[in-house]
Amino acid sequence: MSWKTLDDHELSGKVVLTRVDINVPMADGQVTDATRITRIVPTIKDILAGGGKPVLLAHFGRPKGKPVPEMSLSQLVPALEEAFGTAVTFVERPSREFIDEQPFGAVILVENTRFTTMEEANDPQMAGFLATLGDIYCNDAFSAAHRAHASTEGVARLLPNCAGRLMQAELEALEAALGAPERPVVAVVGGAKVSTKLELLGNLVEKVDYLVIGGGMANTFIAAHDLPIGKSLAELDMTDTALAIMDKAANAGCKVVLPTDIVVAREFAANAPNEVLPADSCPEDAMILDAGPATVAYFAEILADAKTLIWNGPFGAFEIEPFDAATNAAALKAAELTRAGRLTSVAGGGDTVAALNTSGAAGDFTYISSAGGAFLEWMEGKTLPGVAALQG
Repeated sequence: MSWKTLDDHELSGKVVLTRVDINVPMADGQVTDATRITRIVPTIKDILAGGGKPVLLAHFGRPKGKPVPEMSLSQLVPALEEAFGTAVTFVERPSREFIDEQPFGAVILVENTRFTTMEEANDPQMAGFLATLGDIYCNDAFSAAHRAHASTEGVARLLPNCAGRLMQAELEALEAALGAPERPVVAVVGGAKVSTKLELLGNLVEKVDYLVIGGGMANTFIAAHDLPIGKSLAELDMTDTALAIMDKAANAGCKVVLPTDIVVAREFAANAPNEVLPADSCPEDAMILDAGPATVAYFAEILADAKTLIWNGPFGAFEIEPFDAATNAAALKAAELTRAGRLTSVAGGGDTVAALNTSGAAGDFTYISSAGGAFLEWMEGKTLPGVAALQG
């Protein structure tokens, strides 16, 4: 990867056009989870400390190219000011003259970039206008890097550019995990459906040494081996695809790891009566809701010799007890090895982040991505326009 950071630019006296992701959840006019805001603080503070003037570009919600008052970024000003510890000036229709009139030390927030159709169309006219507002372009929104929009890709090619601190951390973590990882590399992929992660699985089997499959996806792979899965969630029309993935993995020297034992229950409910059985013994009237302890023990053995872990998706129905047991135990083992300096662990995806937070393991992982779709597309081996533009 070849991209510049804030350290590669002289910021003093410069207007730094900074793309951020502050698309945070709100209720009754209040931010209910400020994680995305707090994660951009290092970038804003470093620009200010370097004598630069940050001008923030961001989207909020899905206004579909039209101004929607409820999706105005103006409502985020109090939360931003609290996080940055400084005043934030909101501007609906920015101009370079207005920006130049603001004192250095100020943070300027521009209205929702998606209030015009030109943003998502990556219209050259909008990109050109945005370029007139700044001297340097800084992208700190990896979570929007898979979109070729005017504020994420178009303008990046018109100004000297760099990655912000959050983007930098994300790219460095991803490079360590799949770009040039220490081996052996283990990938955990879980979730409900094989069909939604075909490209991901196809890419990973050529890059990792072990592919551990969990969740409802594992049921499809078990069924592909003509083993009973009872009433379990599965995609029976994807069994041939599952076998093809295993063949591709074998040819690439990647070992696919499926559950060796399973936790089954007759109903999908918290604390439902359950039992642990061999993976080939699911009763007709039961459903597989988690991997069993023997599977977790085998996963721990694999991890003990591994150097790199990439995690996307849970082992079972982690939302309800006790079917979160395998996910929690596996996550805590990964956290332990990471804490001991024996493992580089990178995780991402909504369910994954929630599961790792619930298990208490999140704090010890090397890096947890909050980027969602961008993280998944990167794992699929796709080029992300917002990252490619920084390398141009």
